[in-house]
Amino acid sequence: MRRRVLAAGLAGVFGAALSGRTAQAATATAPPVRLDQLKLVSLSHVNDPATTNVFPGDPAFELETIATIPNDGYYLQFVREGEHTGTHWGAPGHFNTGQPLADDMDPEDLFRPAVKIDVRAQSRRNPDYGVTIDDLKAWERRNGRIPDDAVVVLWTGWDAKWGTPAYPNTDADGVLHQPGFSIPAVKWLIDTGRIGRRGGTGTDTFSPDVGTDETYTVSKLVYQRHRISLEILANLKALPTTGAWVLAGGPINRRGAGSTATIFGVLPPGVHAD
Repeated sequence: MRRRVLAAGLAGVFGAALSGRTAQAATATAPPVRLDQLKLVSLSHVNDPATTNVFPGDPAFELETIATIPNDGYYLQFVREGEHTGTHWGAPGHFNTGQPLADDMDPEDLFRPAVKIDVRAQSRRNPDYGVTIDDLKAWERRNGRIPDDAVVVLWTGWDAKWGTPAYPNTDADGVLHQPGFSIPAVKWLIDTGRIGRRGGTGTDTFSPDVGTDETYTVSKLVYQRHRISLEILANLKALPTTGAWVLAGGPINRRGAGSTATIFGVLPPGVHAD
């Protein structure tokens, strides 16, 4: 069943890419896709204790070598981290009691069509920028409607700041200054079905919330039903504006809030980075 779901999803993307339609409009008659025709791009940072920025209050990321080939015949590290260290995905129960946790999610929840919204210019001018409904509508006028149940990814430029104090961008009072979604924009994405039941948001910052909003209202809205958030994404230059999918893979912990993840952009034939 899971193989059929994956194959159907990929065939839909392939058909949409050939015809110029969105993935939402692709039909079951789309040509089958050969898996070796897909291109994968990594959207994950490498976790390194020397460079990994952690959200204020989260445990430090630590690696300890506990076995070496000369001494033990094999090499192994002990890893200490929060579930949301580095590039990661979050489950609805991360912010909402009673909502699905990592082991309640379906495989297809972690494989979704994706669009990329480039807000680097706005974010350079204002690190507290909140993406608006007008921004999303302007993007759709240029690129077409966001597919239903998609992951809407913000490219703020923060991926280039990773591993430096400019990434958390905290002020003297410890307040984060990072761009994100405005509350009305996320409500619009939910109400119109664009992030639907099992879509979500993505960002190269710590969170879909504007950093100064310590109520986490955007996160509480996104993290419901089977929606996810992909956070601390890297290499967003390699993710096309539209036409790609995202695939999140990581350990599924019992009652997990999500997990540190290797997140891939999946590019079907004919879809290329900008």
